[in-house]
Amino acid sequence: MVGMKNKEEVPQGSLHNVMAAGTTVKGDIITESDFRLDGRVEGNIVCGAKIVIGPKAEIVGNITSVNAEVMGTVKGNMEISGLLVLKASGVLNGDVATHTLEIEPNARFNGTCRMLSEKDKK
Repeated sequence: MVGMKNKEEVPQGSLHNVMAAGTTVKGDIITESDFRLDGRVEGNIVCGAKIVIGPKAEIVGNITSVNAEVMGTVKGNMEISGLLVLKASGVLNGDVATHTLEIEPNARFNGTCRMLSEKDKK
């Protein structure tokens, strides 16, 4: 491509993706960087960093990530190798496998939870 230079390494913490409110994706999403979701996804999400599900976001599908913060609605299973935070406005209808789980008062969680060991975290 014209104007393309050699690909430079960018530190993981400086990259993030954002999906705005009013956006709907039908299909799977795979990302290695942080992901902020404020729209709707009908499909599975695999995130190699942290996913933040905004208060008006809705996901119908499974989520696999290192860390996650849920303020919106998830209808599917979650496998989080690090920390899963279910905020007060969050709704999770599905099973969870995580290393650390934090649920704020008024959050809704309908499913089962399996706690991962240190060896599962790696």
